[in-house]
Amino acid sequence: MATPSHYVGTARSRLDGPAKVTGAAKYAAEFTAADLTHGVVVSSAIAKGRITAIDTRAAEAVPGVIKVFTHENKPRTAWLDYNYRDQVAPPGSPFRALNGPEIVYGGQPVALVVAESFDLARYGASLVKVTYAEEVPNTDLDKNRDAAYVPPKKRSGIKPPPDPRGDAAGAYDAAPIQLRQDYKQPIEHHNPMEPHASTVVYEGDGKLTIHDKIQGVNNSQGYVCSVFGLKPEDVRVITPYVGGAFGSGLRPQYQLYLAVSAALDLKRSVRVVLTRDQMFTFGYRPETYQTVALGADNDGRLQALTHDAVAGTSTFEDYQEAVVNWSGLLYHCPNVTLDYKLAKIDTYTPSDMRAPGAVTGIFALESAMDELAYATGVDPLELRLRNYAERDEGEGKDFTSKALRAAYEQGAAKFGWSRRKPEPRSMRDGRELVGWGMATGVWEAMMMQSSASATLTPDGKLELACSTADLGTGTYTILSQIGADALGLDLDHVTTRLGDTALPEAPLAGGSWTAASSGAAVQAACRTVAETLFGYARGMANSPLANADFAHVTFAGGEIRLQNDPSRKVSIAEAMRAGGAERVAATETVKPSMLTSLRFSAYTHSAVFAEVKIDEDLGVVRVTRIVSAIAAGKILNLKTARSQILGGVVMGIGAALEEESMLDHNLGRIMNHNLGEYHVPVNADIHDIEVIFVDEHDDKVSPLGVKGLGEIGIVGAAAAVANAVFHATGKRIRELPITIDKIIG
Repeated sequence: MATPSHYVGTARSRLDGPAKVTGAAKYAAEFTAADLTHGVVVSSAIAKGRITAIDTRAAEAVPGVIKVFTHENKPRTAWLDYNYRDQVAPPGSPFRALNGPEIVYGGQPVALVVAESFDLARYGASLVKVTYAEEVPNTDLDKNRDAAYVPPKKRSGIKPPPDPRGDAAGAYDAAPIQLRQDYKQPIEHHNPMEPHASTVVYEGDGKLTIHDKIQGVNNSQGYVCSVFGLKPEDVRVITPYVGGAFGSGLRPQYQLYLAVSAALDLKRSVRVVLTRDQMFTFGYRPETYQTVALGADNDGRLQALTHDAVAGTSTFEDYQEAVVNWSGLLYHCPNVTLDYKLAKIDTYTPSDMRAPGAVTGIFALESAMDELAYATGVDPLELRLRNYAERDEGEGKDFTSKALRAAYEQGAAKFGWSRRKPEPRSMRDGRELVGWGMATGVWEAMMMQSSASATLTPDGKLELACSTADLGTGTYTILSQIGADALGLDLDHVTTRLGDTALPEAPLAGGSWTAASSGAAVQAACRTVAETLFGYARGMANSPLANADFAHVTFAGGEIRLQNDPSRKVSIAEAMRAGGAERVAATETVKPSMLTSLRFSAYTHSAVFAEVKIDEDLGVVRVTRIVSAIAAGKILNLKTARSQILGGVVMGIGAALEEESMLDHNLGRIMNHNLGEYHVPVNADIHDIEVIFVDEHDDKVSPLGVKGLGEIGIVGAAAAVANAVFHATGKRIRELPITIDKIIG
């Protein structure tokens, strides 16, 4: 069957857009129930120690307060750590709210006050008195670097650094050009518009309908069933919309546990919403120290590369990211050694945050490559071309495709890179210093097992369904485009349902794999529907398609047509009448090719070019231009794809210049735990951003040929800005964010 691309590959507005801008879209804390109660969490005032006494009498005396849950009266739940492990949990002992008197991180929940209204619950929470035996918290990663260790158990889905190749130490010592520098990435916190929230509707007889802030409803369902000993058929999780996530919503957070626990105990519906302050107690990119050493010949060709990283994790879980691996695959180098370690500190476990590991590792690598460019006198872009890797040398595999050269070429041409003066402080605009920098980005192109259903009715209306989430990335729209093209329907005749455990199971939305995974499942389900319809059409009396093969027909305009003779056709309605079918439905499951993954490496790539202008006296930095050239296989929707890259670039600018969660090591608490003092980019910070999608055909990475776009936009952006700051000022800043004090200090 031929599938014309009438919608796929074009620019289409988001189908869920009207619901979001009119308020029709409902989020986790907006669902309700007739018997709804409200829970407010009481957070610990210390970062380490234990509760010696907790007095809830004043809170319980407030009319309308139903119950105060603490470690002293919490309902019984599963005993083993295993039961608390969700789909993406790192190795260790998952945190259990109200599990005992021990305090292991600042802001840990110590009580839940449930009342008839939110205001009453909040007032009751203010009356809970907690007495502590406080210990000195250990939150300074720098002081714990000597105790760093290689995690003994690896996190599922996260590749450890590959084995060394060659002799990096010897080659470095022999190299005529040697460069070794340290780089630091601070803690960055997730700040999605929608805070974490759970509305648990008690349906009677222990049955629950849950609305949770989560990127994968099946993850929350599995967690709740495992922890509370419930059957999957008794727990339905529905999350049609997610108000921002990019990793913060991958794991079920403690408000879900508390809300479910209270609902089962009280046999009433319970809603728990976390405050913005409480959002700063978890959900963060870990602080990381890195050392990169590059040995090169006089022409800038790499002879040796070492990349070491130490990242913070909690005392109870070994959170892991792929931080140094990128250095083993991005450039050709015969001698490479990579090392990644963790150090335990008294904080909550870090979480995945847009392109986890890559943002961190690429900042260090691409900053070091820029430093090498100046050390060798080679243009930064030319240096990367001289060290271009034609295959994945870390894994010893060919790439499924790699159009990074084209991204370099097209990005540089659009940016005007050839007009760059190489010397630092050589370009000016009035009283501002002008700097041009660039960096490479890379991210895994993954596909996961996914299921989806397609249901077609005689009036040409198609319903698609799978349980994956739409984080605001455009999933509703691209799946509808795929379905419309597959069956030759108008886009406004297609409805897509997502975010419900009652739908065919899909992986959680993360890693930039949703389009490849759930998109392929939708395509497969629609193909099965098409085959069924074709069978009906060919079996009709005097059918125009009687002797046709399925491979030689196309679906268009609500009809099944012979490709080489469109006059021979059968309408969908006619085919269904012939088959006596009131609807045609199919559910299909797709999986990645194991043979392909054994033989090939799959990655998206980008070339990021940045211009900064810096007030020479005040040190104020403006990122005035960004050009991001992306090689990501097939682009399903030019408009939503561009939006993904724009969002990633903005986050990259935030990482480069603004975002930093500041720990007070005496208190073990984040000091700037609000949006007034935790700075993120606003409209005035963002200027011209241009996105280029280079042509890249890939027939191996996934059935659709797509590689995903959610992560790649942020990778390399901070490094490009940092490199531009050096070009403007001649001052190399290796610790993010690049703030005024570091420029003029």
